[in-house]
Amino acid sequence: MTVLTLIRHGETDWNLARRIQGSTDIPLNATGRAQARAAAAALREARDPAIPVTVAASDLARARETAEIIAAELGAEPPRLYKGLRERSYGEAEGVDAEDFLRRWGPWHTAEVPGAESWPSVRVRALTAIGRAVRDHRRATAPAEASLIVVAHGALIREVIRHASGGTLPLEGERVANGSAHELLYERDRVRLLSYVGSVA
Repeated sequence: MTVLTLIRHGETDWNLARRIQGSTDIPLNATGRAQARAAAAALREARDPAIPVTVAASDLARARETAEIIAAELGAEPPRLYKGLRERSYGEAEGVDAEDFLRRWGPWHTAEVPGAESWPSVRVRALTAIGRAVRDHRRATAPAEASLIVVAHGALIREVIRHASGGTLPLEGERVANGSAHELLYERDRVRLLSYVGSVA
């Protein structure tokens, strides 16, 4: 049984401009780095300092740097990187702003975007990558108790939360905010949601 904290990366300039990033590799901006430090401070406040921590992340720059900041602030080893934790690929929508997306393809979760990764594929990929991160974490820390922090992306985290909550969360109109943290219980390849913080889109 592993309790893990799933964190969305900090803000980028494309987040600020409401542009679709997907697999496009956009770095954090100054606000995003501050959000990463704030996430680390909240984690430090909430956790037992005697319990070791490991950090995993998507290999895209915005998640990797968020994870590096969190790991450094918590005195942990540099994050392990997993390609499977990357954001959903949005195909032709990458770089498009939110208004143009709505005009061209319709509502977010029913849109059929040419070249975009399907939602079921995102879910399978995300859960497989989280499983690998948990197994690597257990190998590195067993038999001691240890915390696992996973830094990933908004749409991917949303899909994991939908899976773990039986489709009840996030609520309609809510989004996964930059720097937000959500707790999951991973046990025998099953994932259960322990805490969730949604914000108005």
